[in-house]
This record gives sequence, C-alpha cells and structure tokens, in this order.
Amino acid sequence: MFSADPYPPLNVPKPLADDIWIVDGPVVRMRYALGSTLPFSTRMTIVRLSGDRLWVHSPTELTDELTASVSKLGEVAFLVAPNRIHWMSLAAWQRAFPAAVTHAAPGVETNAKEGGFRIDAMLGGSAPDGWAGEIDQVVVPGDILTEVEFFHRGSRTLILTDLIENFEPDHLHGFLAHTLMGLGGVVDPHGSTPRDLRFVFKPKDQVRRAAKMMVDWAPERVILAHGRCYLENATEELKRALAWTGFDRT
Repeated sequence: MFSADPYPPLNVPKPLADDIWIVDGPVVRMRYALGSTLPFSTRMTIVRLSGDRLWVHSPTELTDELTASVSKLGEVAFLVAPNRIHWMSLAAWQRAFPAAVTHAAPGVETNAKEGGFRIDAMLGGSAPDGWAGEIDQVVVPGDILTEVEFFHRGSRTLILTDLIENFEPDHLHGFLAHTLMGLGGVVDPHGSTPRDLRFVFKPKDQVRRAAKMMVDWAPERVILAHGRCYLENATEELKRALAWTGFDRT
C-alpha cells in the first residue's frame, strides 16, 4: 500500500504574509512508467498584485467554495502553469474565470488538447508586463521538463513547483512510499530536487545560474507544491536543497 496524506484544511486560502496565500488541494496520482502511479499532495499559491489582481500559480482542484473564497480576495487576472506536469485543473479555472490570462512554461502546450485548456502566453526568463516589478522569475531549463520559478518581492517569497520536494515521513504510508521517496532524496528534513529530475534539468550551467539567482533573492520563505514548505531559515534551506547544482561556483 502506497498512500500520502494531504494538508488540511483543503481548498481554502491560507494566508502566509501580506497579499500571498497557499491553497492545499487533494492528493493526486501521477502517472509513471509501465502504468504505475504515485500519490502527491498538491498546493497552489495566490498572490494579490496591484489593483487587487490575483495571480494564481499551479491551480489545484476547483470547488464552488474555493471559487467563492478566491473571488473575495480580488479578481483572478492570471493563471500560471509552471511546468508541463502542473496543468490538470487549468480548464476548470478558465471556465470559472474566463477573463484570466493563462501563462504557461515551455512544454505545457503539448498537454493543451488533452487537458482542454488554452494558453495565452508562454513564460520566459523575464516577467511580463502584467506582474513585472512585483514578481520576478527565472527559468530552470530541461530536455523533458522545464520549470519557471517565481519570487514575490513584497513578501520575499520564492514559489517553486517540482524543483524541490519535501515530503514529511508521517504523511507517507507504506514501505514502498518511504523507500521510493527516500531514494528520491525528497523526504523532510532533507528535501531537495528529486534525483531523477537532476538528470532532466540541463544545460547544467544554466541550471546553476538559475539556482544562484534564487539564492541571491534571499527569500524569507519558500513555497513548495509538494510537502512541507520552508517558512523559517528559508535561504539556508534553499542553499542546502540546491547544493547539487554547484550554484556557489557560479
């Protein structure tokens, strides 16, 4: 038996700092080789920009209650798909908030037909006009998976997706769960980039530069899509988790 616990309460905005919230969603099962699946807890981030515009990162399952809660925070202006894995709820969010502009990382377009969603703009290394000056971004390139990372200036929060995962042991159930996550190097307090993804992210010099940029931002907190976030000693945790990139040699 291989299972994982979510982070209740689910589908409600939880404030982390001024103008930034996380929403913990349900556990989803990701497809891997030979038809196997692995359970992952899910988490999205909401940032309120100037003019009460909302920026929604890696949207999770949308419920009527969540729709109402989000609408009270402001107007959903941007939906962000940060890599080709985190798109499964985009279509529902686009139906609920049709005026929102969807920005996607390179590679997400291959899933648009399957997922029934549209892409309005592609993400790159520079912030678009809609959030420039409020949220910075950097691309971690890869041959199979490219991920775009974000830094909210106002709260000094780094927002990651799969670059770092940090599963707490008491949220994992079953020998296989503990074994696979342990081998992957993603178990709290030693969470890091999954070892398989370390081979995916390349060219390595660009990955190092991206990691150096994130460390230089000196975040006060780091939000992760999977597992325990770093809400204390965030920059030091980031340095530890990204040491494999050799960022300190850049």
